[in-house]
Amino acid sequence: MAHDAPAGNSGPGKLAIRNIGMILSGDLENPILDGDALLAENGRITAWGKAKDLDLDNAATVIDAQGVTLAPGLIDSHVHPVAGDWTPRQNQIGWIDSSLHGGVTTMISAGEVHMPGRPKDIVGLKAMAIFHARAFGAFRPGGVKLHGGAPVIEPGMTEQDFKELADAGVKLLGEIGLGGVKDGPTARQMAGWARKYGIQTTIHTGGPSIPGSGLIDKDVVLEVDADVVGHINGGHTALPDNQIRCICEGCQRGLEIVHNGNERAGLFTLRTAKEMGELRRVILGTDAPAGSGVQPLGILRMVSMLSSLGNIPAEVAFCFATGNTARMRSLDTGLIRQGMAADFVFLDKAQHSAGRDLLNSVQLGDLPGVGMVVIDGVPRIQRSRNTPPATRIPDLVKGKLG
Repeated sequence: MAHDAPAGNSGPGKLAIRNIGMILSGDLENPILDGDALLAENGRITAWGKAKDLDLDNAATVIDAQGVTLAPGLIDSHVHPVAGDWTPRQNQIGWIDSSLHGGVTTMISAGEVHMPGRPKDIVGLKAMAIFHARAFGAFRPGGVKLHGGAPVIEPGMTEQDFKELADAGVKLLGEIGLGGVKDGPTARQMAGWARKYGIQTTIHTGGPSIPGSGLIDKDVVLEVDADVVGHINGGHTALPDNQIRCICEGCQRGLEIVHNGNERAGLFTLRTAKEMGELRRVILGTDAPAGSGVQPLGILRMVSMLSSLGNIPAEVAFCFATGNTARMRSLDTGLIRQGMAADFVFLDKAQHSAGRDLLNSVQLGDLPGVGMVVIDGVPRIQRSRNTPPATRIPDLVKGKLG
């Protein structure tokens, strides 16, 4: 049965994808969809299902999936950008484009904290946040949608400051605890002001990660009640297990597990969420760029690690990097659903993997191969330069790379 929705009003025209081997939805409630074809119009998903039930003709872009798996584009819930596709933290150019080659189509800034000379006065931090929000709103490195402009709060900020930030288009707050505000009562008040004006909040969790940051323990995390518990497995140093469990049980917010954190603590968080029946709260990030470097395959590595070592079906683990994050972050991507952005990654098991298919190979701990990435209905890359080579790769039959 086909599932139809109204087409959009602007964008790259009609996209038809055929010969899909499997569709991963990004939705924990129904992670695998029935169908072998998908349609998008002007950058939005309009239909999926059996090819015989869909109008695949007259498309501006045609992709033959060659039997590989189609999944929503991956979302990195925690990055620290600075300027364009350059990071002074590692003095590296092209790190966002490299993440695109790891299947990432959307990134969320947790604060532009590595900006050289980052202003800490209130006027300066607001100006920098507005600049980053607008700059990344107008520039997509490699096509990746980077949601930037996440100010780090400092003492002395008032409710009016948060209103001005929101009025100027700022929608995110940098990690609470990276700046001068580290105490629970002040941070809770400021997080409340942010939420009042539609600004989403994330709190640093664990030991200090950069000069100027500090320990944020369970008491502060629970008191502040930010929308996302940032790197609950530490960035890099994690809290003790009993504190992680208290956070999981004491709030209903997003539990963000990051690549640049403590792997054992990440697996403990996953087991705790699973025991609680709260896997819907688990989301993934890299916390890159960081002292440990840039990880273009960081999200794929997290999916494989949590699936293989956390005993989680691979199709569920992919939801942590797609639909879960989309819901927690209020995004219009990350799900194969009518009206959502046509952001996709084409995956297949790596050549010579011991797995019998993509999902089995991931659950065995192997990274999948990326054969193509599409953003807003436009193919951006074909075979990834970073992943192991996929057994099969899709064919761009009609159209061109964006």
